[in-house]
Amino acid sequence: MSKNKNLIIIIILLIIIIGGVSFFAFRQVQENKEMSELFAIEKEEMENEYTTYATQYDELQVQINNDSLRQKLESEQLRTQRLLEELRQVKSSNAAEIMRLKKELKTVRAVLRSYVIQIDSLNRLNEALTTENKEVKQKYNEATRQINTLAEEKKNLNEKVALAAQLDATNIVVEGRNKRGKETQKVKNVKKLAVSFTLVKNITAQTGERTLYVRITQPGNEVLSKNASDTFNYENRELQYSIKKYIEYTGEEQTVTVYWDVEEYLAAGTYNVYIFADGVMIGSNSFSLK
Repeated sequence: MSKNKNLIIIIILLIIIIGGVSFFAFRQVQENKEMSELFAIEKEEMENEYTTYATQYDELQVQINNDSLRQKLESEQLRTQRLLEELRQVKSSNAAEIMRLKKELKTVRAVLRSYVIQIDSLNRLNEALTTENKEVKQKYNEATRQINTLAEEKKNLNEKVALAAQLDATNIVVEGRNKRGKETQKVKNVKKLAVSFTLVKNITAQTGERTLYVRITQPGNEVLSKNASDTFNYENRELQYSIKKYIEYTGEEQTVTVYWDVEEYLAAGTYNVYIFADGVMIGSNSFSLK
């Protein structure tokens, strides 16, 4: 009877032990299953993060013009894509590998953040430089405009000064003279043409020796001239003159008279006389011979 009782006790203990082991084994399997599910979820989240970071590296490369920095970003992007591929190949049950790739993910995140800060700083610097360059350009254009304005004003002033300094011939009168020196308008009796005019007082004009050119044209616009080489420069071309006269200009009003000896045939009609000095026409008038 005692042996049966001991046997029963042993059986009961075995049942309890087997039940405990089974329960523990069941719990362990359950925990492993739950752990695998958690790793699977974490793996999926990590894959999404790796993919996002790889895309961000690609977007950052578009934002910069620095070749050296772009190469570094491309290198980090390739590293991120390689880690992503490694993660995709890892089984959810491989806890050690998943933990390693999780640490790598933290590094990728930190490096990406440092580049984002660096590029943001560069962009703000470039924006500031662009603004500064724009301001400098505006100031340069304004300075150029002012210089051009001053140059134009100086040019206009110089032109006014030059104009004010020019000689001015007024009271231009041409008289025909006969062989006795008497005035005549009959063309057949004219032996000399007397051209007289007044140089107006001008305190701004340069004093000293000046050369005057008198150009007389006939009714057919032909110039009265003794020699084809008798020319002077006017507006970048050579014009024939009839009479050349040297004077000593004092700045005060003075009367000048020059003469043309008639040695050619003169036609009746209207003649024109033009007076030049310093490359400028300083006066003109017309007269008639019958």
